[in-house]
Amino acid sequence: MRAAAGMAVSPVQIEGPAGDAFLTVKDLRVHFPTDDGVVKAVDGLSFALRKGKTVGIVGESGSGKSVTSQAILGLHRKTRARVSGEIWLDGENLLEASDDHLRDLRGSKMAMIFQDPLSALHPYYTIGAQIVEGVRTHRSGVNKADARKRALEMLDLVGIPNPAKRIDQYPHEFSGGMRQRAMIAMALVNDPPLLIADEPTTALDVTVQAQILDLMRTLQKEFGAAIIMITHDLGVVAEMADDVLVMYAGRVVEQGAVNNLFAEPEDPYTWGLLTSMPRLDRTRQARLTPVPGNPPSLIHLPQGCKFHPRCRFTSEVPGDRCRTEEPELIPTLSGSLARCHIAPPRRAEIYQTVVKPSLQPEEHA
Repeated sequence: MRAAAGMAVSPVQIEGPAGDAFLTVKDLRVHFPTDDGVVKAVDGLSFALRKGKTVGIVGESGSGKSVTSQAILGLHRKTRARVSGEIWLDGENLLEASDDHLRDLRGSKMAMIFQDPLSALHPYYTIGAQIVEGVRTHRSGVNKADARKRALEMLDLVGIPNPAKRIDQYPHEFSGGMRQRAMIAMALVNDPPLLIADEPTTALDVTVQAQILDLMRTLQKEFGAAIIMITHDLGVVAEMADDVLVMYAGRVVEQGAVNNLFAEPEDPYTWGLLTSMPRLDRTRQARLTPVPGNPPSLIHLPQGCKFHPRCRFTSEVPGDRCRTEEPELIPTLSGSLARCHIAPPRRAEIYQTVVKPSLQPEEHA
């Protein structure tokens, strides 16, 4: 199989750090024991990412996207979560690192833009104080004046107007877009080579969203960071990512280069995500085609293919395989990886005749 640029590595091929990848995740499992049973939030995730590249992780709420990012940062309490597998960052397995060492790495070698900046920022401290603390924590010997100068530089870099005044204001004095910019400044103040962005444009209007995405692209070019973009918005993925992981019920159901995902998607769940997207190239007020049903309980997962209770195409598979046998994540005709029992030639035919026509722009007289 030809590997896609930056990531398309089969889970069975990853042995320790993958080639020149800066981040390698191998067979990651994050399970949460509860009184009702074990929540299998992430169950066997593998991928690799190089510096200067962006991988998008997409899926519905509860698919395991944010749990994955928190596991990479080491934010799951060991008393409440069972985390296994391997997470290699620059040749070091993070799952074997001590809590103290992980704290040193967070902010210096890896950082995260959280989904809700108002909750992530401390309400009792000014924006500047919080950025200054990050600088002084990870740069030994830097005095407060130099740290403040660095904070001003970052606020200016991310487009905060009048940073000399804004640096002494509190999070509630910032708009949603400005708080998100402040979060980006805080995450990048120490030039970490790995940046995780968890829904960085949620609740922002489209103009601010475009500005935030442009900012992240510009900063990636300047610092050469590897970026994990977590989102449910396939439009953001198309604009930002080099490679994509489509997650469902804690597992990857499709994985590969972003061009393949949009040109030749292979998995019925990916088809459902694409057909449920709002379209700007259609004038009629047609209803969207949502993925039917609801995501499954991560405690009581369906037997066989986890998507089969919601899949429109189970009749394409002979016998009862979809309900009894879980498909493997295997190479496809397009060079991606997909998890589906439908034969690859038939999948291509279904996409071309059933799915693709619904994605085409309307023709107008």
